[in-house]
Amino acid sequence: MSDPVVVVGVDGSASSLDAVGVAAREALLRGLPLRIVHAFGHPSGHVPHTAPWDPAGHSLEPMLHGELARAEERARTVAPGIDVTRSVVAGDAVRVLEIESRSAALTVVGHRGLSGLPELLLGSTAVHLAAHGHGPLMVVRGRPDPAGPVLLAVDGSPAGEAAVDFAFAEAALRRAPLVALHVWNTWSERAYEGPGDPLNAVVADAERLREAEQQLLDRTVAHREAAHPQIAVERRLVRSRIRPALLDASREAQLVVAGTRGRGGFTGLLLGSVGQALLHHAACPVAVVRGKG
Repeated sequence: MSDPVVVVGVDGSASSLDAVGVAAREALLRGLPLRIVHAFGHPSGHVPHTAPWDPAGHSLEPMLHGELARAEERARTVAPGIDVTRSVVAGDAVRVLEIESRSAALTVVGHRGLSGLPELLLGSTAVHLAAHGHGPLMVVRGRPDPAGPVLLAVDGSPAGEAAVDFAFAEAALRRAPLVALHVWNTWSERAYEGPGDPLNAVVADAERLREAEQQLLDRTVAHREAAHPQIAVERRLVRSRIRPALLDASREAQLVVAGTRGRGGFTGLLLGSVGQALLHHAACPVAVVRGKG
């Protein structure tokens, strides 16, 4: 198996250059090399009328390597001294980055591509990598140079344990506090919400449910907190709808960490609802961590 690296996908867009800067900082924090990858190809089923990489008949190599040179310059400016390699790989960006992620400690992408449409990259690359890639994925979005705590979205699922571990590791690397946020309501056991669900739609013993959710949060955090005494941890239990509560909390965070599956147990459930909202609307970068189970 190859030695771990931080991988960042670039396509010449401003968003991907921002991703390079973030990826360089992440590589520096981890003491790992940075691998800058440009996938040369088109998404499956998309056949352009003209070749956008060669609009004026110029050769492909100078343009692509010019983009990579600019990306490498950004990386070395942000994190002087890191080991940087760059590569042009033939193939669809989704497939290329999925393969690259197999040897990556972290894969980083921007939140929009050259089209300027965030939905295009999120639909074809980031969401696919979150669901099918290997290892953690970081999508760079939101305000520039965000500060504040690492925000962990606690969902209480077995698959979410990997996200909890990653969030504590990130807080330690960044020497940042950690906010473990668990959002509950009377629909909590279903792990999803319809757009019109009132918070009290299911008649239940709300105080008993609140106590159970607090215990879940405490169980999730307790032994990691004991293993990382240097991290200031805030356990935050909020009765609200999940998506708006997380988006609001992201405004004060430098990174949001979430898993890919809620307690409902359906593969991709979080990506389909809460995760999609974070990837489209969070005020800071989002790390999606796939777990087992």
